[in-house]
Amino acid sequence: MTKSEFVDQVADRAGLSKRDAADAVEAFLETIQDALRRGSDVNFSGFGKFSVSQRGAREGRNPATGDKIQIPAARVPKFTAGAGLKKAIK
Repeated sequence: MTKSEFVDQVADRAGLSKRDAADAVEAFLETIQDALRRGSDVNFSGFGKFSVSQRGAREGRNPATGDKIQIPAARVPKFTAGAGLKKAIK
């Protein structure tokens, strides 16, 4: 599902215009990004939890040349599915 397909479904289910649904989806995504950027977790009970995880520096290999390269440490987004979402998918 693409973002535009998602917006279309939100508009249909919420009875909104596509423009209002697009604004709502964009605000939702920006709010999650801002919270994660600040280091906060975003938890939707029964759905899941968005958080930031720290990935340590490590050594890797360039697949084209086989040379060793140093991969720096990074902060990465993480999503953990909640019990309600897991149950809905089964």
